[in-house]
Amino acid sequence: MTTLSETDALDGLRDALGQLKNRETVALRLLESSAKHSFDPDTELDWDAPFEDGKWFWPPELVSLYGTPLWRRMSEEQRMLLSRHEAAALASLGIWFELILMQLLVRHIYDKSATSAHVRYALTEIEDECRHSKMFARVIERSGTPWYPVSRVHHNLGRLFKTVSTTPGSFTATLLGEEVLDWMQRLTFPDERVQPLIRGVTRIHVIEEARHVRYAREELRRQMMTAPRWSQEFTRVSSGEFARVFSVAFVNPEVYTNVGLDRREAVAQVRASGHRREVMQQGAKKLTDFLDDIGVLRGVGRRLWRSSGLLA
Repeated sequence: MTTLSETDALDGLRDALGQLKNRETVALRLLESSAKHSFDPDTELDWDAPFEDGKWFWPPELVSLYGTPLWRRMSEEQRMLLSRHEAAALASLGIWFELILMQLLVRHIYDKSATSAHVRYALTEIEDECRHSKMFARVIERSGTPWYPVSRVHHNLGRLFKTVSTTPGSFTATLLGEEVLDWMQRLTFPDERVQPLIRGVTRIHVIEEARHVRYAREELRRQMMTAPRWSQEFTRVSSGEFARVFSVAFVNPEVYTNVGLDRREAVAQVRASGHRREVMQQGAKKLTDFLDDIGVLRGVGRRLWRSSGLLA
């Protein structure tokens, strides 16, 4: 397969979703949106307001044990406590993921013109992700819960991935980390059952992540058409493996111990839960449909995605 130049990619190239958009045009629009719709969580949110009694920290339907026999045995107070710890675990996962993403973005622009809008937007996105990571850390501290780091194995796999990942692999992983959580957060920020601070955090994240998803999708389409065949194949396999890691790391099992549940029983019931499987697949569906359209979900990679539980 002949590798196409960046100029070729901008000159009428088409994939299953239509003609690729000009990279600089997309970046300029995203920069304009960033100027209009960016937030400082330190001043935008009321960090000193007390939490409200009887309100959740995550919608109950999105809590991992929802609908299981164990859930039915839990008191309402214990269910809400679990939602508090799972929200903290997801914020912890978000920090881990965004640290990887920022490194991948820096690597992506290392050889590109620093004066291009494409690079300027990447730097703007890194600024966003810095604020998000600080915001997530602050909400964990404010919630009075532990920080929930990923396992040592997953931590080291993340280190390996960000070292060996191809450019299209990096953008595929970016979308995986952003779009599943985005789907959940879009259900969270308008939900009046949820604590106002959590709703405020998810609202900021949803608004700013919409730009990040657009940037990553447009670039991944380009990369899957212009990258060498070996890079495309490696992307399919590595993204499938990252999906498997992501699905396991999504909820830290320490949350069950910290709310007084039997960890093994809780993990087993989550794995057997049809509701949980449906939630995760629904959260990933928009992404997996997109990846299918642009040729990422093929061969071994598709089988890995299926084994992750994110692809029906």
